[in-house]
Amino acid sequence: MYNVYDNDTDELFGALDYYQLQWLRSRLEEESMEDKDYAISSLEISLFDSQGAPKELLDVLRKAIGDKDEVTIRWKKEE
Repeated sequence: MYNVYDNDTDELFGALDYYQLQWLRSRLEEESMEDKDYAISSLEISLFDSQGAPKELLDVLRKAIGDKDEVTIRWKKEE
């Protein structure tokens, strides 16, 4: 499992499995293979929903964005 955090506050938003994380990573721009943080907008979440994103992924992203227009999240593998 991979925990998803607010990049600025370290708030934990939830956990994703490997498939859910790969689905997200395949649709977002990464600066490098080691990149683990992403800026997510409410518009992107709507787009992901229309593309058939896993429900659990959408739930975590919606929790992360709350009432903001954009949030930067990061993931970390559980140990």
